Amino acid sequence: MLNVSNVSLRFGKRVLFEEVNIKFVEGNCYGLIGANGAGKSTFLKILSGELESQTGSVSMNPGERMSILKQNHFEYEEVPVLQTVIMGNKRLFDIMIEKDAIYAKEDFTEEDGNRAADLEAEFAEMNGWEAESEAGAFLSGLGIKEDQHYSLLKELNGADKVKVLLAQALFGNPDILLLDEPTNNLDIDSIMWLEGFLQNFKNTVIVVSHDRHFLDNVCTHIADLDFGKIQLYGGTYTFWYESSQLAARQRSDQNKKTEEKRKELEEFIRRFSANVAKSKQATARQKMLDKLQVDDIKPSSRKYPFINFKPEREAGDQLLTVENLSAKAEDGSYLFKDVSFTLNKGDKVAFFSQGGLAVTAMFDILMGERKADGGDFKWGITTTQTYLPNDNTKYFTDGALNLVDWLRQYSTEKDESFIRGFLGRMLFSGDEALKKCTVISGGEKQRCMFSRMMLSGANVCVFDEPTNHLDLESITALNNGMVDFSGTVLFTCHDHQLTQTVATRIIELAPKGYLDKLMTYDDYISDARVKEQKKELYG
Repeated sequence: MLNVSNVSLRFGKRVLFEEVNIKFVEGNCYGLIGANGAGKSTFLKILSGELESQTGSVSMNPGERMSILKQNHFEYEEVPVLQTVIMGNKRLFDIMIEKDAIYAKEDFTEEDGNRAADLEAEFAEMNGWEAESEAGAFLSGLGIKEDQHYSLLKELNGADKVKVLLAQALFGNPDILLLDEPTNNLDIDSIMWLEGFLQNFKNTVIVVSHDRHFLDNVCTHIADLDFGKIQLYGGTYTFWYESSQLAARQRSDQNKKTEEKRKELEEFIRRFSANVAKSKQATARQKMLDKLQVDDIKPSSRKYPFINFKPEREAGDQLLTVENLSAKAEDGSYLFKDVSFTLNKGDKVAFFSQGGLAVTAMFDILMGERKADGGDFKWGITTTQTYLPNDNTKYFTDGALNLVDWLRQYSTEKDESFIRGFLGRMLFSGDEALKKCTVISGGEKQRCMFSRMMLSGANVCVFDEPTNHLDLESITALNNGMVDFSGTVLFTCHDHQLTQTVATRIIELAPKGYLDKLMTYDDYISDARVKEQKKELYG
């Protein structure tokens, strides 16, 4: 158990936490959520002891071990991969090093023998003889091939290094596990493996993630960091989100009587009770539902941007024809080759490729930002396109422009009140709208780009990783906007829930060919025939 008592932290006049009291208990997985800048990662640092709070304390039960997903792989660059994982259990690793040093001595004394015997006993008690096989199983589960297990960490690519650090955090059955954005840079197979691991993990997990599907699959509780406090809710992120929306609606309806609100809550609870998937999550959720009262659900202080893509005119039946299109990487190898497809009216197509470079190349070609290395394509004459590129740097280079002037470039309506009103709906109100466009954050730049796309009135929207840098609130608003859009969408995205709820068609690009399937994302990743075809595609 992890006990947080009266923890407060301020930076100047800004209060992050004020007398937080919370217990994280064994057998539960807590999703720590909060708006960007609310202090989620800072709170994890306080829990781990990396940062001290100004008041209060954090304590564990005696003898318990905490493990943390580290963000800096450079300290392990010269360490073999398997050894890096085992280092996640510091005491076990120290025993292994000390044992080896004793056995390597030429003048082995009786004292050395006694010390070695003590170490061997502790090593066996910690299941040390299974350490290498356990570490190897974690690595393999996360997609690190066996022939890489004895390589130095510096020999792996960036995505695989992240997987090694994740395996390090999971290793050795820690009593308390702290995970800050564990799905970043993970492929879908690795995410599914991690979800399965956490669903069966018997100890305490606290996780920060922007992946709503992941939170829904692994969390028994949501720890909501809001108003400087942390409020616990049993159940998934979706339950928290919809209950907070319900609370906001009920609070705004002053005329609704308590009895009506209670009935609305009971109906809401029944709907969620019927939608239970995992047994561990279900138990925690049902306990909470049995006790939930009208006053227990609270509206959030979160603000959601208004994202609404509305085409100025409807496209005709001829949208896009692609014939034998090919693109090469800088080294001359093919990113994709001889790809052909016809876009149908209303299609919302999710594109995938290993590493994402092939999809970016496809989108850049279709949007006229690079030339194809073979083949051709043709947009229908009734189509208008707008594009969110993976790298939006070139749009934010003029340091003289504030956000009002920046957005005015893309608007037929130049009046400042109109531009400010538009920016306000995207959470740039008051002086926020006068920020220079070169100094805003990555998430703010994405919201500016969405504003630009909305003003275009295009009937075809192309998105390359639109959830990058976004908080959960912006991701939710974007998801809703893409679902509601009446036009055609081409996109690639690592957010599982967005892809599942938006895509009606999947196209996967590879150097040896491509797959084109009229199905949802969940069907695509679970379909046995598709799995076999993907083996051939990448074989």
